[in-house]
Amino acid sequence: MGQKQSKDEAGVQVVNIKRREDALNVYPDSITNQSERPLSTSTDQKNTTSTDTTDSAVTQSGNMIEAVVGEAKDFKDGHMQEVEVGDQKVLLVKEDGSFYAIGNKCTHYGAPLSKGAYCKGVVRCPWHGACFNVKTGDIEDFPGLDSVQKFQVEVKDGKVLVRADPAALENSKRVKPMVKKSSDNNKTVVLIGGGPASVVCAETLRQEGFTGKIVLVTRETALPYDRIKLSKALSIKPEEIALRNKDFYDSHDIELKLNTEATKIVPSEKKVELQDGHSLKYDTLVIATGGQPRLLPIPGADLKNVYTLRTPQDANAIAENSHGKNVVIMGSSFIGMEVAAFLADKAASVSVVDLVQVPFQLTLGQELGTHMKQMHEGKGVKFYFDTSVKEFKGEDGKLTEAVLANGTVLPADVCVMGVGVVPATNVLKDSGLELTPRGFVTVNKNMRTNIPDIYAAGDIVEFPLFIANNQQANVQHWQMAHQHGKIAGLSIAGKAQDIHSVPYFWTVQYGKSIRYAGYGPGYDDIILHGDVDDNKFVAFYTKNETVVAVASLGWDPIVSQAAELMSKGGVIKKDDIKSDPDNWVSKLCTL
Repeated sequence: MGQKQSKDEAGVQVVNIKRREDALNVYPDSITNQSERPLSTSTDQKNTTSTDTTDSAVTQSGNMIEAVVGEAKDFKDGHMQEVEVGDQKVLLVKEDGSFYAIGNKCTHYGAPLSKGAYCKGVVRCPWHGACFNVKTGDIEDFPGLDSVQKFQVEVKDGKVLVRADPAALENSKRVKPMVKKSSDNNKTVVLIGGGPASVVCAETLRQEGFTGKIVLVTRETALPYDRIKLSKALSIKPEEIALRNKDFYDSHDIELKLNTEATKIVPSEKKVELQDGHSLKYDTLVIATGGQPRLLPIPGADLKNVYTLRTPQDANAIAENSHGKNVVIMGSSFIGMEVAAFLADKAASVSVVDLVQVPFQLTLGQELGTHMKQMHEGKGVKFYFDTSVKEFKGEDGKLTEAVLANGTVLPADVCVMGVGVVPATNVLKDSGLELTPRGFVTVNKNMRTNIPDIYAAGDIVEFPLFIANNQQANVQHWQMAHQHGKIAGLSIAGKAQDIHSVPYFWTVQYGKSIRYAGYGPGYDDIILHGDVDDNKFVAFYTKNETVVAVASLGWDPIVSQAAELMSKGGVIKKDDIKSDPDNWVSKLCTL
């Protein structure tokens, strides 16, 4: 296949190599949760009946399904393979001479794990980077909450036999066993915030044997939900995207205080004061209040139909009032562009205003940003760059126009401010917690703050990021908030682990999903392979001679492979990917 390399005006080295033929197609990332059967809480599928040794590839033994999935000699060490057990797909892995079998569907969105990245006993989902231990089926990195099923494997007469419970084959999700509250444990853990950091922390505590009281406080009126879906599907209802249902929290003794705002923390008294005048005593406190939309001091910003997007109520109001109307979106990063994609075929017009030159410029760079701009323009979205909204005008208290700094006047029935978030840390005023000049909470590798028995997690923290030489970093990714919650929970349970997670995010627009892994701030070059116009490319962001981040569209599972390599301490050098984007992938098998 011919190669052509050049250097464009933005300093991007473009290598025109079509994607490899075995690459996965772009996945149709679902928006709503898949229908679920009741979750299994078993950790293994055991069988006490004798093995049926007929020549049939699939047999029934007692209540178990048994399947001969191949000759042992045909499986390579350190590799994974999708096999059939009954009418379901199972992931079979051979590692250090032993065989392991787990469910093949990622518990987040159902991606086939066999198409993901594998290294040293861990398989990483090709879509969004969740990681599962192939020996136990346990989830080790996120997003998603549930583990996968684990099945028995036996080598008999040179053949590999997988044995599974039919119910476990049907239901890919499994909840790790959890303890309940015990009357003889008077310890209390209070979690402030209703996002994934709090939920994962609470579940981790119960999984690791904490039998004290757990109280989750959130000012939200809905059960903790998948917030990042709001900008992708504005009309979605909170119950459709709930992380867990009410029965789950009740059955595991996780107390929820919804519509309850924490207003002050008093570490000297180990209490949290609430807006309703009550207070909560704690032995350990976890602060995971997340971000709040940045508000700009623009005249007229208090007019009706000028929105920020933070809650399902915000999203639903934007969707309802935008149909057939003129919409102005401030900001061309994730929230702004995902909202634009959702409204493009519903609003009368969609106009995006930003100070930068192309969408996602700071994250993805000029070349890919230009591609995203063209994708949106093809759907009728108009862009106004190198400017900002100077003033909102309205009639009878309702928005009618947005006046830009360059003098342009845009008709505007609705405006969405998607100009970033700031840490929601007002509750920490006078608490004594160490904050950065930007208002983030400083934590160590175990998510501990400077005050004993107080932890912080999620978007409000700066923590030591191992792939950035342990410099303090603020990573506002859905995946990372999950991991923060897990690390905080382990620390509180007396099983402390240092955080060791590679940042991973994605954005979905017009059915196309760009995935990104690594930590790109400060990159000085981009090596781009593929055909951007054909929506099939991979971009390597480099600093000096090292790849610090990878983004792709239509080139799965390369981002997950890069994330797994980085997680295991591997390094991709610039020379590795100048001519062949896959040249380094073989390193995964040798780490």
